[in-house]
Amino acid sequence: MSETILDVQNLRKTFGNHEVLRDINLTVDKGEVLTIIGRSGSGKSTLLRGLNLLEPPTAGKILFHGKDVQAEDFNLATYRAKVGMVFQNFNLFNNLTVIDNIVVPQMSVLKRDQNTAKQHALDILNQMGMDPFINAKPAQLSGGQKQRVAIARAEAMDPEVLLFDEPTSALDPEMVDDVLNAMTDLAKTGLTMIVVTHEMEFARDVSDQVLFMNDGVIAESGTPDQIFGNPQKAETKDFLKRYLSRA
Repeated sequence: MSETILDVQNLRKTFGNHEVLRDINLTVDKGEVLTIIGRSGSGKSTLLRGLNLLEPPTAGKILFHGKDVQAEDFNLATYRAKVGMVFQNFNLFNNLTVIDNIVVPQMSVLKRDQNTAKQHALDILNQMGMDPFINAKPAQLSGGQKQRVAIARAEAMDPEVLLFDEPTSALDPEMVDDVLNAMTDLAKTGLTMIVVTHEMEFARDVSDQVLFMNDGVIAESGTPDQIFGNPQKAETKDFLKRYLSRA
């Protein structure tokens, strides 16, 4: 039987009089890869940022293993370690080396000793093919290399869920495949992932569940076969038209 990690109920988000998210309901099970697709401005990134309370919801509930993450007695720091995030623009510490970017968060948040944190970081960087760059500063890396370091940093926190906010959107086209391949390898390990992306091939080939967002609502959801092979809503068909004509 599947284990539900995240359960989002009737989520709303407004900025002033502008309603960005309306009545969002979704569940994410352990080991699942959920991708969120849709036009720019449809609410995808706001939803993702809402899941770890970088954008606190206006209304609704987010349950993590059945516990309300907005409850006063809920440990938000621990939750954010368990539900990690990879950003569009890397968010690395520019004054730290690659290895220290991964060691320092483990020590400060998880209270790991330096040797344990360093060995864990080295293991993950090796998996990512980034071990030759451990002493480099972020300014010395390409965009694709920075994003792989950012993914390694998030993975080093041993999260239960990783959130990816358009992780390839700031990359040159030739660097996109390296990052998508690293994410695909992560998905194969059974890590639970929620990915906001414009990379339709990744959504089709790697996802267990796909959500299509339009104007702040989940307009359609289903398996990749359902969404890409037989979309039901006119707005889904219209959004996918260009992609489907190439497929």
